[in-house]
Amino acid sequence: MEISHRNDSPLLVPVRPGGGTLALRLFRTRAGERTAVAFTSRDRLVEALGDGHAWMWLDERALRGMVKDLGVVGIVVDPTGTVGGPHPSLWAA
Repeated sequence: MEISHRNDSPLLVPVRPGGGTLALRLFRTRAGERTAVAFTSRDRLVEALGDGHAWMWLDERALRGMVKDLGVVGIVVDPTGTVGGPHPSLWAA
């Protein structure tokens, strides 16, 4: 898994609430590979995924540890997109 090593600043990570827990939302690249997505600000998350998505703060090290055994090819930080829809190169997994 290839991940750019940023500082340990917290990132906003999209999650899916349910049953009293939170689950990471994973996405797929155009090639169909699973990837994690994280954002450096709520504005960037809303720009890429639209408003109304649940999220939590995680640092990159924690996120990397959570996805290491999930077949995820990497972490995309701050993908850009348009309000109302996901980034054109990402689809919910």
